[in-house]
Amino acid sequence: KTFRARVKTINLPKRNHIQFPPLTSFKSNKKLSPKMTLETASNKRPILILMTKLAVEGHCKTRLAANIGPKNAARIQGELTKHTIAVAQSLAKRWLVEVHLAISGISSKEGQKWGLNQGLKNVFHQGEGDLGLRMKRQILQSHKKLTTKNSINRTTLLIGTDLPTLCQLDLIKAIKELESNEMVLGPALDGGYWLLGLSEQLVNPLVSWPFDSIAWGTNQVLRQTISKAKEKDIRYALLREQNDVDHLNDLSPWQG
Repeated sequence: KTFRARVKTINLPKRNHIQFPPLTSFKSNKKLSPKMTLETASNKRPILILMTKLAVEGHCKTRLAANIGPKNAARIQGELTKHTIAVAQSLAKRWLVEVHLAISGISSKEGQKWGLNQGLKNVFHQGEGDLGLRMKRQILQSHKKLTTKNSINRTTLLIGTDLPTLCQLDLIKAIKELESNEMVLGPALDGGYWLLGLSEQLVNPLVSWPFDSIAWGTNQVLRQTISKAKEKDIRYALLREQNDVDHLNDLSPWQG
């Protein structure tokens, strides 16, 4: 279908025809040692937290909806969320991450049900507050589960669910960087970041500086986060720059 924008006409892809990149051809060669049980292997996996908002017409991608309409904005959000979950689950099946879902736009009980329908058992409600507070809350909630004697503090990654170019290799690279760095960031074209990764040293106890006094929703988020890391003498690494979908121009890769 063709939708009239304020300035120009764009051709949105038909349902199920958005061209996402291949998940990746990566294959894990990791094998469990004789002394490593499935339980201990599970307790060593990085935690991958997916920050998402339920794709409900009129309640998601409001800036994008102003140009293409609430229904189409919700459809795009839904497809992006499915893509992100598919990438995350492909890594989970290889025992490379443990996936947690942090959802908003729906009650906690309904969020649990929705998550289970997506094949995710670790589902949490984002709660109130700015993005920093909600991310901090999710890390604390995820690690609260790691209170058994066999659990250890684990590397933790947070990503959104609006990256059409996300693939397995992006997350594998982030995990690899945290073997020699304390923090990893995925820069976004709008001045924010699409991924935040913290080493186990920064999650026990959880540091507050990446989440406090940041101008969330502005083009200063990445710069301010890096500046705070430098002040704290934190070793950090940057991944490839990507563009999330928030505005009409972000749909340019899909235009006909």
